[in-house]
Amino acid sequence: MAITSLGYIGVNSEKSEDWQSYASGFLGMMAIDRGKGFQAFRMDNYQQRLMISRSSEDNPGFLGWEVSDTAALDRLAARLSDNGVELHAGSAALADQRAVGQLVWFLDPEGNRNELFVNPLIDKQPFKPGRAISGFKTGPYGMGHAVLTVADADRLMVFYRDLLGFKVSDYGKKPVPLYFFHVNGRHHTFAMVGAGKAGFHHFMVEYDFLDDVGQGYDLALRGEAEIAFTLGRHTNDYMTSFYSRTPSGFFVETGFGGRIIDPETWEPHETFGGPSFWGHDRPYLSDEKRREYDQMREKLAKQGRRAPNCPWLEGHLSKHGEAN
Repeated sequence: MAITSLGYIGVNSEKSEDWQSYASGFLGMMAIDRGKGFQAFRMDNYQQRLMISRSSEDNPGFLGWEVSDTAALDRLAARLSDNGVELHAGSAALADQRAVGQLVWFLDPEGNRNELFVNPLIDKQPFKPGRAISGFKTGPYGMGHAVLTVADADRLMVFYRDLLGFKVSDYGKKPVPLYFFHVNGRHHTFAMVGAGKAGFHHFMVEYDFLDDVGQGYDLALRGEAEIAFTLGRHTNDYMTSFYSRTPSGFFVETGFGGRIIDPETWEPHETFGGPSFWGHDRPYLSDEKRREYDQMREKLAKQGRRAPNCPWLEGHLSKHGEAN
């Protein structure tokens, strides 16, 4: 697979001070002083993972996809170009700002900016979190996952699957169309919600310890961030998480214990049970819509549906014939 992970995310916002507090003090990222209306945040040894560009409008800026090598980048760029996608070569100045060796960028059919890059710059200085967390689960799995709201999920699904090479993990039709894609062992690195409009729904960061999630939840309960989804557990990737509202209005999911799959043997399938085993109540929704999610969770509870306590460990033991 040419694209190996979600390397970075960019956001346009005029609320730079709020983002500084949110990304560093609440999420625990390491703030990097880049100057000139540009903020950057580290999550690991990469020089930056999250970038905030000062803008009069709050909106998604770009998604940066790491590609395995230059040859793979050239092949992927040629495939996009041959299918009518207008490609733009990133200048040396842009590559320097993104802290990568080389990149190209393009817009998907709904205008979302995607960047393909190789050779991310590695920082020799140790990662120092903005709050006392154990660290983020990155490495071969990238910085996490990103989810877009889209006007036409079926059309965009074909674009990301057939042209970019994303693999469908699973999909659901109710209460809204959802498509989940993987590019590595993380159950999904990209997803889209057929909400009838274009935008950024959320991105996810995963911690190395569950307590980091719980301590963040305590911070949100004390008012350091607005809780958008209460603590809960997802049915497809088994992530235990909660969602908070960013200074730009969209959400960030902070979680632990996400499912790791085998991309070589995974079979895409439709899901029917709803997004969460328990929790993930959405206080911002109407009572009618919240009740719809409530009913799905109640049905799963009555069926006794469960997920592994530790998806990675149980999958590892099963693979090596040591389960039970």
